[in-house]
Amino acid sequence: MNGIISLIVDLLSQPAVLVAGIALIGLLVQQKNISEVTKGTTKTFLGFIVLSAGAGIISTSLEPFGQIFQNAFNVQGVVPNNEAIISIAIEEYGSTAALIMLFGMIINILVARFTNLKFIFLTGHHTFYMACFMAIILSVANIGGVSSIILGAICLGFFMAIFPAMAQPTMRKITGNDSVGFGHFGTISYVMASGIGMLFKNKSTSTEDVKFPKGLDFLRDTSVSISLTMVIVYVLASLFSGPTFIEQNLSDGTNYLVFAVIQGVTFAAGVFIILAGVRLILAEIVPAFKGISEKLVPGSKPALDCPIVFPYAPNAVLIGFLTSFIAGILGMFALFFIGGTVIIPGIVPHFFLGATSGVFGNAFGGIKGAIAGAFANGLLITFLPLPLIPFLGELGQASTTFSDTDFLAVGMTFGYAAQYLGYIGVIAGIIILAAVSILIKSRGGKKTDMSDKKSA
Repeated sequence: MNGIISLIVDLLSQPAVLVAGIALIGLLVQQKNISEVTKGTTKTFLGFIVLSAGAGIISTSLEPFGQIFQNAFNVQGVVPNNEAIISIAIEEYGSTAALIMLFGMIINILVARFTNLKFIFLTGHHTFYMACFMAIILSVANIGGVSSIILGAICLGFFMAIFPAMAQPTMRKITGNDSVGFGHFGTISYVMASGIGMLFKNKSTSTEDVKFPKGLDFLRDTSVSISLTMVIVYVLASLFSGPTFIEQNLSDGTNYLVFAVIQGVTFAAGVFIILAGVRLILAEIVPAFKGISEKLVPGSKPALDCPIVFPYAPNAVLIGFLTSFIAGILGMFALFFIGGTVIIPGIVPHFFLGATSGVFGNAFGGIKGAIAGAFANGLLITFLPLPLIPFLGELGQASTTFSDTDFLAVGMTFGYAAQYLGYIGVIAGIIILAAVSILIKSRGGKKTDMSDKKSA
């Protein structure tokens, strides 16, 4: 049984496998010939492998930066990181999470099939994270066994449809069409960023239209600007940390400044690879998904991971990351003065959530919207983990916790409901989710306003 559950987790939590399988089904349903099926499936698979490789390079590059930062400023506390907390939780909750994930995906398909929330959530690892998260929340509230699987799966299925629907109006603005949804559980941050961006509508130039002096025209090349910016950030942090810590613990004896420069450019290489992977995926998954949309789940859209928006505003990606991280630092110092648990900026969540918030804020508010939206995200993911910690049981004592805003908001809402009201509270939450799905159902299918179209 454990072997089957492990296989389910391995298959469904891998975006490349999951999305390639969806592409295969879509092409077969359209009765494409063997050549088109093979090409579309393989290139979709390849695209996600390329995207994952880029994300892996970025994460690997950011990990030593986090250690350098903590050493430079001598800070200790809780570092939010989904992967870290899941790696601790999976031993106890892995089996329940796998079943919640499996049935949650089925619920998602049923919701998309029989309601107007036409989104199939295809970010497999985030689906598993949310499934594990629900298993933790329900278990801490003494809801276990079959009940936790049923209730967790229903909640997960609704989350997989509702959150993409919340993001879709801005996705149409960003992409210029309505063919792709957004599937990443940081949606509350992104919707907030786009709302803040609207405050600056028609008052700020897009991040992609920033005018540089002629002598600095090379900064218009995204790869160059990201490389130079990140090298400066790494070098500054390394100077504060000093050579001893870096050369003894991180660089295997390589000069600490040389190491910093290499890591900064490596980060930019990861972004470059992500952009290439996203373009490859979009070229294949949209036409392949047409078969599922037309035959199996009419009108549905694939909801894809957050890097899907990066090619549309690469400058906003960098601005959003740096702004979010600065907000996280300021929030950390505020927590020092307040006392109690200190949330140390998690570099990986500040990159992916901050960068995406920058893109969403830029969609309506240009560079001002990108900065303000990403800054708000940085504060949110700094302070919001604190009230969640009591609902994680023994995991609340770990040096890490969940980082993305949808986990944090869901955890507090269902944590309070489950802990104080038990089954009744969770069922009431599900009823509210159903009501919310009715209230926002028209937003997912709204046609694109041609005046809002924007090219990559």
